[in-house]
Amino acid sequence: MDRLKLLAMAVLVPLVFAACAAPSAQPNAPAAQPTAPAAQQSAPAAQTTVTTASDAKLGTILTDAKGMTLYRFTKDEPNVSNCYDQCAQNWPPLLVTSGGPIAPTGLAGTLALTTRKDGSKQVTYNGMPMYYWAKDSKPGDTTGQGVGNIWFVAQPGAAQGSSSSTGY
Repeated sequence: MDRLKLLAMAVLVPLVFAACAAPSAQPNAPAAQPTAPAAQQSAPAAQTTVTTASDAKLGTILTDAKGMTLYRFTKDEPNVSNCYDQCAQNWPPLLVTSGGPIAPTGLAGTLALTTRKDGSKQVTYNGMPMYYWAKDSKPGDTTGQGVGNIWFVAQPGAAQGSSSSTGY
């Protein structure tokens, strides 16, 4: 019986490895055709960086792709973050590690990047750097609204620089 198992393994194991290695063992063979268009297959890579959500009190607000609220800091300047060290621990910047920020179709305003002092790339909306609030724990939280009268929920279409509580 042990010989039979050994013989079966001797035959099956090489077949399994051959089946797994078959595509690379035939470099001139035509590549398998994808089952879905390439655009559909790469959708996660093209996920929007910033999108919008509706808040009962604040109206339409900007969020990241996971629904976490984005904020603006009224002490920032266009394309310049002034939030570092302890500030950035409480208000982590929205960063991208490669490529540029991606907006959903129809988003009013412009997404771009600014370079922080450490060289990281922070997303800006209409020139203003975007942040999270460390105390927001789930998508839709807006607990950072009005903190210190200098932090406000980012809203689409808002003009740069204004310090009103509903927009820039």
